[in-house]
Amino acid sequence: MRYVQEGKIPPKRHTIFKSEEGDFYYEQLFGTEGFHGISSLLYHLQRPTQIKSIGEPKDVSPKIAVAKNVTPRMFKGMNVSPEADFLESRKVLLVNNDVKMGLAKPQNSTDYFYKNAECDELLFIHDGTGILKTFVGDLSFSKGDYLIIPRGTIYKIKFDTKENVLFFLESHSPISSPKRYRNEFGQHLEHSPFCERDIEVPTLQKPTNEKGDFLIKVKKENQITDFIYATHPFDVVGWDGYFYPYKFNIKNFEPITGRIHQPPPVHQTFEAHNFVVCSFVARMYDYHPQSIPAPYNHSNIDSDEVLFYTEGDFMSRNHIDLMDFTLHPGGIVHGPHPGAMERSIGKKFTEEYAVMVDPFRPFQITEEAMKVEDPTYKISWLDIPENDIKDRLME
Repeated sequence: MRYVQEGKIPPKRHTIFKSEEGDFYYEQLFGTEGFHGISSLLYHLQRPTQIKSIGEPKDVSPKIAVAKNVTPRMFKGMNVSPEADFLESRKVLLVNNDVKMGLAKPQNSTDYFYKNAECDELLFIHDGTGILKTFVGDLSFSKGDYLIIPRGTIYKIKFDTKENVLFFLESHSPISSPKRYRNEFGQHLEHSPFCERDIEVPTLQKPTNEKGDFLIKVKKENQITDFIYATHPFDVVGWDGYFYPYKFNIKNFEPITGRIHQPPPVHQTFEAHNFVVCSFVARMYDYHPQSIPAPYNHSNIDSDEVLFYTEGDFMSRNHIDLMDFTLHPGGIVHGPHPGAMERSIGKKFTEEYAVMVDPFRPFQITEEAMKVEDPTYKISWLDIPENDIKDRLME
């Protein structure tokens, strides 16, 4: 992250700051780790602490169907049900103590404000356009955008249409670019696959100075609680610091290629505690004269592997649809589908796009995921006619 300053701020922090009319601006530290972690300072027209009422919490804990999984699985994202409401549309499919992962198909913009009080969020826009509106400014988004929303951010989303598909993560630790891409000053290195120019920060809007009843839905410990505040949360006149939402488009990731097949870490885009996020993008294939572009068979002993397919034709898999999730549990060998290795030889280029998540603690599988599982996937590597696979499952 880089330092950003927007709007009006005083020359010295924690000092008197007034409007031209002589009214106080109210300072807020927006930060983590007990005044030690990353932070920004926000300046409000009104005190941001004016709670009028707090409702009863609603439990939204994911319901676990498979607690210990060793089975390769595929979940058909196209079969996840859309919902009118943004929060109700978020179907958690996979979860562990570090991260929740799922798919959302919201049809309506939010008329309330939302704050995740304990998790950073990653929203990947598979389909749809709109504006992420936050208390530090607006970010327009479209297909292929990663939206990184740090914990505690108050936001709402304005969608342009009802056809929206979002792949999402909720992380109990900060989501950042990999440390190996940055020097000791935090600047992205020359050989990193993206840099600061590819990252867009919010544009601060004119502050809203309103009093009334403003609903902020707050999520913490798998509960959503309705808070009614007396002042509009988007009353910020200025802010500065390192802690803010931002966007990065997957097509701005510059792939690292080689003469022979490169392992998945070259696609890494983000990291957090105990998991990484990678972007598979359009790229040249390997250029050794005897290269095999398809990935070799492998078993990630220490991590599960999840792929979300978002665009193009993924060359290592047969019969994959867009919005599909594949889950390969750690320690269980997997690799290209039958014929994929042979088909890849001699190919020069791919137009595939996918998001990969590798957690270093096993995923549990939710009831929502099992509703859309394709049970044929686990035996799809067998050298038998495809029409025989369903018969084999019924034996």
